[in-house]
Amino acid sequence: MLTKETDMKGLIFNIQGYSIHDGPGLRTTVFMKKCPLRCKWCSNPESMNNFPEIFHIKEKCVKCYHCMDICPYGAISVPKEGEFISINRGACADCKESPCVKECYQRALEIVGRYITAEELLNEVEKDALFYRNSGGGVTLSGGEPTSQHEFALQFLKGCKDKYIHTTLDTTGYAHWETLRELLDYTDLVLYDIKHMNSSLHKELTGVYNEQILENLEAILDLAKVPVVVRIPLIPGQNNSKENMEATARFLKKVGAKEVNLMPYHRLGMGKYKQLGRTYPLEKDILPPDNAEMENIKRIYESYDLCCSIGG
Repeated sequence: MLTKETDMKGLIFNIQGYSIHDGPGLRTTVFMKKCPLRCKWCSNPESMNNFPEIFHIKEKCVKCYHCMDICPYGAISVPKEGEFISINRGACADCKESPCVKECYQRALEIVGRYITAEELLNEVEKDALFYRNSGGGVTLSGGEPTSQHEFALQFLKGCKDKYIHTTLDTTGYAHWETLRELLDYTDLVLYDIKHMNSSLHKELTGVYNEQILENLEAILDLAKVPVVVRIPLIPGQNNSKENMEATARFLKKVGAKEVNLMPYHRLGMGKYKQLGRTYPLEKDILPPDNAEMENIKRIYESYDLCCSIGG
């Protein structure tokens, strides 16, 4: 039972059961909203902001405009009769009732993000407890960036440990060390992203410099002693050069990392940008790396005596 020291609510956008790519065994992955990074290849753009948002699924929309008529904030308009609606998302960010979603009979509008207490979330993930025990699995906090909702994440992880549930923290590492360190006391495994070794290029690709990220990884390996799997997204033409891969491998070897997962780029999140009314940041002709390239990069890490695998 969680303590009642706080009834704060966290903001999540998905709970994915039977996950096999976010840590050992069968897992329940909790996706939290809010992230300080803006990675150009992000496959979960709905995770970035710290408020619920609306997906507009045009394939389901019949252009009845009922949502425009009932919106209390005037956030929905139609540029021209017969066209799809346009949503002023800033105007609807504070909407609590979401009548447009509730009364869309075609389900072309969908709320992404809901508030939940740590105890409510724990009750939900506990429904999969049998699968955790039988497979050596557990719960993974992902995002977004879980450290961006530090107090809520801490309460939830404490609750998991009280229930003897294995916990994994999937993080960008972009957080104050003390914030991250506190979560590690209740974390059994860390999945840690490294996106580029050149700090200027890192900022160009993600919106932030990488010094804090690299320093935190070194601190985890040196001080926290929590097992860490480093995850490297491979984005053709962005961070997959031999020079960057060699530099990353040297750094990981130096700080004592042991295991690396190479995560090939995919374009599965492109449709979400449209549903959020945003433009996909990367060039649309960028294709996922082929198997030969992935194997070549894998050999680079293995040459530094790092245990390397492709995928999570």
